[in-house]
Parts: sequence; structure tokens; C-alpha cells
Amino acid sequence: MGQESTWAGGGILSPMYPWRYPEPVNRLAFYSQPRYESLCQALLDETGIDPEWTRSGMLMLSPEDAQSGLDWASQSGADMKQVDAETAKELEPALADGLDGSLWMPRIAQLRNPRMGQALRRALELKAVTLREQIRVSGLIVKDGRVSGVSTDTGSVMADNVLVAGGAWSAQLVRMVTGPLPVEPVRGQMVLFKTEPDVLKRIVLDQGRYLIPRRDGRNLMGSTVEYVGFDKRTTEAARKELVEAAISRVPALKYAEVERHWAGLRPGSPDGIPFIGPHPEIQGLFVNTGHFRNGVIMGLASAQLAANLMLGQEPVVDPEPYLLKP
Repeated sequence: MGQESTWAGGGILSPMYPWRYPEPVNRLAFYSQPRYESLCQALLDETGIDPEWTRSGMLMLSPEDAQSGLDWASQSGADMKQVDAETAKELEPALADGLDGSLWMPRIAQLRNPRMGQALRRALELKAVTLREQIRVSGLIVKDGRVSGVSTDTGSVMADNVLVAGGAWSAQLVRMVTGPLPVEPVRGQMVLFKTEPDVLKRIVLDQGRYLIPRRDGRNLMGSTVEYVGFDKRTTEAARKELVEAAISRVPALKYAEVERHWAGLRPGSPDGIPFIGPHPEIQGLFVNTGHFRNGVIMGLASAQLAANLMLGQEPVVDPEPYLLKP
């Protein structure tokens, strides 16, 4: 649990350049953002594992469409302002010289994905939820248009409702009983620098790349977007590109150790809008997948919406944009 894209991602609690995303993506983000701090605190209190929710703020360096961002912020009520090069350097002294105007979102936070996954897992264990791992699902059990469980390599598991939330692998599961689901793996490679704490203080975005400072001094640089199927191998070319991009933005990283280099597979959907809700043809079958680059920030809202729909409750957001169509 939590070892695929959940573990591999950066943990920024905002879409990168949120004005570039469809409104349904930001709708889920807006629901999740004010709730993550209390969730992380509750998990820490309950499990002793700290997801490290941290309000770093997000500094977007010289975006070409800055005015579009400001217009979006004005319409949506997001806390964003334009800052000049001098102010950007005051906000983040580690940045290289030569900046143009940047956009600053002071309320954007982050968390550490692996620790969030560990805390959630421990919370389930404390609630005596049965977890079955390393078991291959070989099929969905469907009769007369209704799902009644799943077949696995250790036997059948029966249930009135089945939720497919298999990340990049979700389409393979759904395809067992119905037509294709437009979710595909998209590889992202990242590197981790080991430095002293506070070398970098802010989340920094530049040309689609991000640097994320952790509390212990580590700094995360990502991420590539590669359509290579289910290939999770790292490449030397991507490592070199990410390291050089990081150093060009924060010269102090030139002297830092590259501690790790890894890759994960995002569940890519055509426009980044996840599929959440009931299958249109099979009763009792639900999906929650296709979050692409924004799985963490949409995750809390997505889980709540999926639960609402499975339990017949009032949905926390309008489900229509996320529903699978016949």
C-alpha cells in the first residue's frame, strides 16, 4: 500500500500552475487544501507518524502566462500576487540571480508522500481493517450486470460493492469486464538532494519543474513526463537533466549529494480530470483513478466523493465532471 505513485510524488498541495488546469481539477483541490492540515495532525496524534504538513508557499518563476494566473486568482479567490525579482530573492535567497517577475502563493503547503502513506496504513491497522497485499486480482466477478466480488490468486473475495483504485493499473482491472478505460501509465523521474536544513525554504516552480524543501534539509527535484508504458526504470539522461535544472535555479545544490533517483508511474487521463464514481454498465462497480500529476492534492476530495457515491450520500462536490460515461 502506498508504494507506487503515492510514494513517488512530490506532495505539493496545489496543482502546478493551477490556472492551466480544467476547473474540475481545481474544484477537488480547493476542497482538499483547507482540510489537509487537520488530517495530518489527526494522523500524527493517532499513529505517531508525522506526514510533515508544511506551509512552504509556492513561488512560480517568470511564467509566460502570468497575467492568466492573476486573472484566475482574481476570479477564484486564490491567494496569489505578482512579485518583482528583488522580492522573489527576499522570499527565497537561495535562488540564482537574473529573475524576472514571479508569482507567489503564500498559503500553499506540502506533505511527505511516503510518510502520509505510512500514517494512513497505520490508521487502518489500528481500526482493525483487513489489508491483503501482494495478491493478484485475476478478475472481477460479474453476473447479470452486477459485480459481486473479485477473483484473486488466493481465492475469491465477495463484496456488494467493488472500488477500482489501482492507479496506473486501473484500466487493466476495468478492462476485464468492460470496454477500455482511458487511463495510462506516465513515468515521472525525480532526484533527491541531501543538504542542511533551510538551504531552500519555498516550493519553487520553473518551466514545469519543481524544487520542494523538506524539513530535514533534503530537497526534491522533479519531474519528467514520459509515455513509456509500464517501464519504471530510471535513466541517466533524466538524472542529468534534473540535476542541472536544479543547480541552475539554486546554485548551492551544486555541492549537495544526490541521495536518491527514482521513478513512478502516474495514472494519466486525457485532460488530468480523474474518473470517480459508478461504472455506467455494471452495478456495484466503482472507480477512482486517473489523477495524473495531482493525485495528492485531489486525493482527499476524491476519496470523500467516492465514499459518498458508494454509500448513497450527498456528494461533497458535483460528481458530474468525474463520472464515467456510457
